[in-house]
Amino acid sequence: MEKFPKWTAADIPSQRGRSAVVTGTGGLGYETALELAKHGSEVILAGRDKGKGDEAINKIRSSISSAKITFEELDLADLASVHAFGERMNKQRKDLDLLINNAGVMTPPVRRTTKDGFELQLGTNYLGHFALTAHLMPLLIKGEQPRVIHLSSIAHRNGTIYFDDLQFERRYDASKAYAQSKIAMIMFALELQRRSDASGWGLLSIPVHPGISRTELLLNGAGPNSAAGITRRLLGPVLFQPAAQGALPALFAATSSDVASGTYYGPGGFMELRGLPQPGKMAPQALDTAASARLWEVSKQLTRVDFDKLASINA
Repeated sequence: MEKFPKWTAADIPSQRGRSAVVTGTGGLGYETALELAKHGSEVILAGRDKGKGDEAINKIRSSISSAKITFEELDLADLASVHAFGERMNKQRKDLDLLINNAGVMTPPVRRTTKDGFELQLGTNYLGHFALTAHLMPLLIKGEQPRVIHLSSIAHRNGTIYFDDLQFERRYDASKAYAQSKIAMIMFALELQRRSDASGWGLLSIPVHPGISRTELLLNGAGPNSAAGITRRLLGPVLFQPAAQGALPALFAATSSDVASGTYYGPGGFMELRGLPQPGKMAPQALDTAASARLWEVSKQLTRVDFDKLASINA
């Protein structure tokens, strides 16, 4: 097997003339937006907290005087907010080259729901991004070699799609619900690629994961003062890689000419926990095309979006 080349942020080609939407204002989202802006991309950083968003924007501008970056409010746990964001983008813009579906929540200890009644992790991590991608399709199709990058997790290997209890209404398990949301992201990425190829949308749709990175998501998943939160806070600096390194697989997928369709990228080190980007291992169900097609149809019904219809707008 040919050795995969070492790739770092220094290898990002010029992004001048390109535009990107990145969801999530902290951690991986911040680091991803920072590098894209540093290399010349116009970046829209989208998140639900305007205060945190403005803080991230100001911090990036203070380190990159030429940064073309703005903040837009987007709550992925509210389909009305996702729809409103899509409408604003379609009114303000003519096209979009890159969408990075990054934001998420992790293992809340008790079952919570989105404004639309979805289990919080599935609703935020997956269904919100499914709807967002659909609403941005008119712009992406007009983009220059458009790409959609989907953040998954090594936790997806423990995941399955519980079609008989998708929202964990019968018996909530935080870890299983998180893993379900993350395998759903891979299945979405691969199914979107298949449908793009069949319909001529011209998208490159790539799933990635950040390994284990030091972010607020990791620290606060079960609560910062829980046993897991305390352990992660104490051992994180030793065991987990910095968020900037965790962002590399997404940046590689977003910018490299070496990206291959149908490939899943993550850190190439021990057990894919840390290291530079390399192709990763996907769980068998992630490659189940029948299950992926079924999940797509269920997701369309839940989010009330139609990719084919939206893709045809102004086509």
